[in-house]
Amino acid sequence: MYEGYWIESKATGKGRLIHADGDVYTGDWKDDKADGHGVYAHLDGAEYKGYWKEDKQHGHGVETWPDGASYDGMYQDGKKHGEGKFKWADGSNYLGNFIENNIEGAGTYTWSDKRVYTGDWKNNKMEGTGTFTWPDGRSYNGDYVDDKKEGNGIFYWPDGRKYDGQWVNGKQDGVGTYTSASGKAKKGEWRDGKRVNWLTDK
Repeated sequence: MYEGYWIESKATGKGRLIHADGDVYTGDWKDDKADGHGVYAHLDGAEYKGYWKEDKQHGHGVETWPDGASYDGMYQDGKKHGEGKFKWADGSNYLGNFIENNIEGAGTYTWSDKRVYTGDWKNNKMEGTGTFTWPDGRSYNGDYVDDKKEGNGIFYWPDGRKYDGQWVNGKQDGVGTYTSASGKAKKGEWRDGKRVNWLTDK
């Protein structure tokens, strides 16, 4: 059921549409389509408040869900696209770039336990280069592939120790330099997270 303004038998201007399933859209219309600013309220309590173009979310909008999750950012053709902030029900959040509903590009993800990753993303996974920090003071700065440390990176421990070298599948693997808490550096070789031998410079 539509209540509102019409032009040449088409919903145009301000109006409200009550869908058969109970969802309600209230806002701007153009040629029988949601176009402009409007609010779409779902029967389950979810809601979108923002801009529309040809019946699709387009431009800036805010979406909220009954479990407490929310998204505040840009949309394109009905999908999250551009800069935005997504908050999950557990308290974790992501602030950065989206491409067609996926986390992609540069952004910062903060987990509910205060772990933080700032860097590159691809298809909702850490991919590229970035910095990961833990609440206890540990940190990693380097390459990621498919959510895991892969390539070159530096891992820091709170007591001053660090490993600067190669990583495979989330573990130290290859050649790297280990620096002790006292500042002494030694070059070594690692496999699957374990040091297999020290290397001496000739």
